[in-house]
Parts: sequence; structure tokens; C-alpha cells
Amino acid sequence: MNNLIDGLNRVIGLACRSVLYMTLAVTFIILSANVGLRYVMGTSISWASELPELLFPWIIMSGVILAAQQGSHIAVVILTQKLGAARRWVLAAGSLIVASLYLGLCWAAWPLIEITSDEVTPILNVPGSVTVASLLISFVLLALITLSQIPSILRGEFEKTCEEETEHFVGASS
Repeated sequence: MNNLIDGLNRVIGLACRSVLYMTLAVTFIILSANVGLRYVMGTSISWASELPELLFPWIIMSGVILAAQQGSHIAVVILTQKLGAARRWVLAAGSLIVASLYLGLCWAAWPLIEITSDEVTPILNVPGSVTVASLLISFVLLALITLSQIPSILRGEFEKTCEEETEHFVGASS
């Protein structure tokens, strides 16, 4: 089971890093070329402002997923450190709630795919559903990541990480 969970997390991480690196590189190249053209030749690429707007949600959501994988997202450690032995069960239950909320957000985003598919960008004619799809996919991946962390929470592997993180917060020590 651990190999399956680890493999799933590796695949998700690789996919998100690939999306992140590609979208950042494409955005940087396009914006740099457009700035260069504007200053050197006094002209610009007409679609150069549209593409970064389409890629930006993919950049953000890839980063959010990678942060969630590393445990670098929002955490309430002051409360959980006061729980003692019950901490594992509270964190596991909290993870189940968070995962179901992510799936609820996914469910809410689903109808937006159909609604935004009719709206296209003026120059590239890309449907608006492309950016909404980044949210939908990200919510599913965040739910999977959250669920995949539950076994390690129950084994107590997250406790040391939580204790190390609390040292960085003012007033978090007991």
C-alpha cells in the first residue's frame, strides 16, 4: 500500500513540476520576446498578453499542489500540539474533511466547465474552460494528496514535522 501511495505522490509531483516548469518557461519567453519587440521594433505580439493569462492558473495550482505535497501549505499547529495522543486521530479526521471539501469544490467546478466552454479568448479562441479545468484537476489532485497522507499521520510520521514547524512560530511553544 505504501508503494502505491508513494508512486501516486511521485507521479503527481512529477506532473505538477512539469506543468509548472513548462508554463513558467513559456510565459517568460513570450513576455520577454514581447517586451523586446516593443522596445526594439515598436511593435508587439498580439496574443502575448492572452497566453500568460491562460497559463497563470496552471502555474498557481501546480504550485499549490506541490506545496500541499511537501506540507508547506496552511497548517494550524498551535491547536494540534495541545492535543497529545489524540493528535493523530484529529489530524486524520481533519484530512478526511479537507479531502471531502476539495472534492466538493471539484463538484462545484464541474458545471463551470460547460458554462465557460462557450466563452473564448478574443485572439487565440481558447475556451474559458481551459482555466477552469486547472481548478477541477487541482481539486482532485489535492484530495488525493490529502487522503494519501492519512496513513503516515496515523503512523505518527507527521508529528515530528509538526513539532519542527512549531519552532518557527512565535508563541507556539508549550
